[in-house]
Amino acid sequence: MDSDGISEPRSQHAAGPLSGIRVIDMATVVMGPYAAQILGDLGADVIKIESPNDSVRTGTVHRTPGMTPLNLNVNRNKRSVSLNLKDAEERDRALELIGTADILITNMRIGALRRLGMDHASLAAAFPGLVYVHAQGFRPDSDRADLAAYDETVQAASGLIDLANRAGDLRTPAVLPSILADKVSALTIVYSALAALVHQRATGRGQLVEIPMADTMLAFNLVEHLQGHTFEPPLGPTGFTLSMNKGHRARPTRDGMAMIMPYTPANYRAVFTAAGRPDLAEDPRVNGPFIDSRRHGEELADLLDDATPALTTAEWITVCSEHSVPVGPVLELEKATEDRYVREGGLLDVAEHPTEGAYRVIGIPTAFSATPPSVRRHAPRPGQHTAEVLAELAADDIAPTAGGDAPREPRPHTVSEAETKEVVR
Repeated sequence: MDSDGISEPRSQHAAGPLSGIRVIDMATVVMGPYAAQILGDLGADVIKIESPNDSVRTGTVHRTPGMTPLNLNVNRNKRSVSLNLKDAEERDRALELIGTADILITNMRIGALRRLGMDHASLAAAFPGLVYVHAQGFRPDSDRADLAAYDETVQAASGLIDLANRAGDLRTPAVLPSILADKVSALTIVYSALAALVHQRATGRGQLVEIPMADTMLAFNLVEHLQGHTFEPPLGPTGFTLSMNKGHRARPTRDGMAMIMPYTPANYRAVFTAAGRPDLAEDPRVNGPFIDSRRHGEELADLLDDATPALTTAEWITVCSEHSVPVGPVLELEKATEDRYVREGGLLDVAEHPTEGAYRVIGIPTAFSATPPSVRRHAPRPGQHTAEVLAELAADDIAPTAGGDAPREPRPHTVSEAETKEVVR
């Protein structure tokens, strides 16, 4: 930390495992930009083609218009190029940029892409090596293809709202307070794009990768919740028993809350004994070969609620650790910066943005021993790199790579001195 309390750059020359890969981010809102941000964290050279009214840049919390909290993290490790795709000349510049890329990510509607001549069919002939990732709410060959889709509507269409309400016994359908569909779909974009990139590197050929959000989330939710309907005819209802149990909740401790989750009979006996309730440790419900959560889950949850205030959160963590009982303190987001685990992991570092001043950078959760990811660039101002990137095109400093048929070597991407000074992690 320097004298102003700003974190020093941690790895100014870290290249990352995707060094030499170029990504064009031609997406809006969160899903596509978040996926491109992750690829950028992993070392890819990400160029964001954006319009001034991108929704990620709108909001009332900012120091400078367009530099919102969401933008500061989801658009890091990118260069911003402002181009009006409805203008023929500027659209040609965008196409030139796409011609230098390995991966294109977009969530524009198919009709708009066709009108711009930027749909996969239009680009595949010119750029046969391009991995073209298109994400939208519903499958393009379905009767829902043209529906406007946002996280909330996809939560509904994928069964997630139904699951939340069944588990919580709510009168009004509730949306989860996280843009889960956007972020799960973003992760799906990342691994799908990288899989297609492996094929491209081996053959020189790109392909179309389609990510329908509703399908992605339905597959995600059904992993455990298909349950009895896995069989034909069904052998039971949908819904994973433990997750749907109304006793599946955090518990009060002497000084706060903790997620104390005994699963086995031995777990329950250890918790009840530590709480000073040897009578409950002898209960037949926790002394069989397994816990029948369907019959006794809610009853045992109530007994746990009565028992856990006997110890502090820290004491429960010690007890549970000794007896292999799953446990975790309930993290209040307002206090995340004070949490030792968060601090020691660098999960919320403080950095100094050239125009926005001090801000918190969400850390990269993964670690690589040989090619560590890094935050090399702060989120750019709208169009900050337009002149720089177009000058590179004009000078032919970047040879188009997406049109070749042969397997290609990664493009070397050197970090300029000015860029290095922007490193924040």
